[in-house]
Amino acid sequence: MQPSALLFDFDGVILDTEWPIYRTWLAFFEKHHQELPLETYIKCIGSDFETWSPEKHFEELTGHTPDWVTFNQTRNQEIRHEVAKLEAMPGLQNLLSFAKDRAIPCAVVSSSSHSWVDHWLAQLNLTPSFQEIVCRGDAPRIKPAPDLFQEACKRLNLSTSDCLVIEDSRNGLNSAQEAGCPVAAIPNRITECIDFSSAEFQFANLEELHRFLKHSLAEVKSDL
Repeated sequence: MQPSALLFDFDGVILDTEWPIYRTWLAFFEKHHQELPLETYIKCIGSDFETWSPEKHFEELTGHTPDWVTFNQTRNQEIRHEVAKLEAMPGLQNLLSFAKDRAIPCAVVSSSSHSWVDHWLAQLNLTPSFQEIVCRGDAPRIKPAPDLFQEACKRLNLSTSDCLVIEDSRNGLNSAQEAGCPVAAIPNRITECIDFSSAEFQFANLEELHRFLKHSLAEVKSDL
């Protein structure tokens, strides 16, 4: 496998933001004596609450409509406080260094907003590592539609089939494959319950992907 570019999802691939987000929802459901198993919650991972909404799910379970505006203001503050403590996912720096050394462009492709993604990339000093950052609003539709990945490949002037997507969600996998991109699925503690058997590649973490690409490139060179 010699990808012409690496396209990284953000939440759950570059930074483990999905865990603190889920924990705020889980705490709310448990406070009201309701369950929120990961197998249910993952429907919204990689997309947005138009795909599946914990708010609507709670209302369906209880018949009650809380003050979501006030709750979400508090919840978002808690999420940002917890995310600020996080470091980049293990193996990310080695993979980015590998790509830089071999002149393989990297891009972030996320259903989240630029204000969210750009902020945390800057906090982690990762912005210079990516040639493109494609987020909600940069294409007509977000994941699971293929638009964001198509836009990223267009900006990089590369065929979708030559760009390896790194994803952790079913919505992201479907989006990338519909765009025509091969996918390396790397589940995290939120998405490890998902069946990623349809992905072209599966790895336990970014470091494992790094070793795979390094080994693949070495094999190609030895055949020349």
